[in-house]
Amino acid sequence: MRTTLITGATRGLGLETARRLVEAGHAVYLGARDARRGEEAAGRVGARALLIDVTGEDSVRAAAKLVQEEAGRLDVLVNNAGIGGRAASAAETTADDLLAVYDTNVFGAVRVTHAFLPLLAASEAPVVVNVSSGLGSLAVAADPPAHASSVPGWLPALSYGSSKAALNMVTVQYAHAFPHMRINAVDPGLTATDFNGHAGTRTVEEGAEIIVRMARIGADGPTGGYFSAAGPLPW
Repeated sequence: MRTTLITGATRGLGLETARRLVEAGHAVYLGARDARRGEEAAGRVGARALLIDVTGEDSVRAAAKLVQEEAGRLDVLVNNAGIGGRAASAAETTADDLLAVYDTNVFGAVRVTHAFLPLLAASEAPVVVNVSSGLGSLAVAADPPAHASSVPGWLPALSYGSSKAALNMVTVQYAHAFPHMRINAVDPGLTATDFNGHAGTRTVEEGAEIIVRMARIGADGPTGGYFSAAGPLPW
């Protein structure tokens, strides 16, 4: 049985990913910042709630210690926790806005990955999935019309988009550093969740498909890539 941790999993894509992986036979730790919400969400999908705030070093270390004691290893890590940040134009966006978004979307993924590296190393086929966005594609940002088919619905979002571009580079760097692991970034597409006021064009089931697919790859799967459900995306 594969042991899996999904951060930010009390609702939306994280919760649907947890449900699908439990159905696939994974023992899933459902990461949550709030203990009550975590227990309620985990109970709905048959997962194990894990208290973890990706913005707190102590919280992340405590979560890693608990998984070490209970499971002894981690086979799959899904860095799903993310925030959109303050809605603001580029002219209105401040460095503090970026710091707030990066603390969850980039530094949070690094905190969690770093803390769980020893547990991932104990797995025979470790997998890391970083939930990115098509808004993190530099190629699309530079020429949206030319890449409309690969990332439909691209829009300017300085804090969020740049955080996902940074997460993409983090993904590639980890993949180079740990060639025995399968480490990839994925774009669920514009999915209708609480995250965007349910304004997305894709269902949660559709959005979670690429996360689940990449979480289930084996030791011969791709690494250092950037994928949507339709295939590889331009960096």
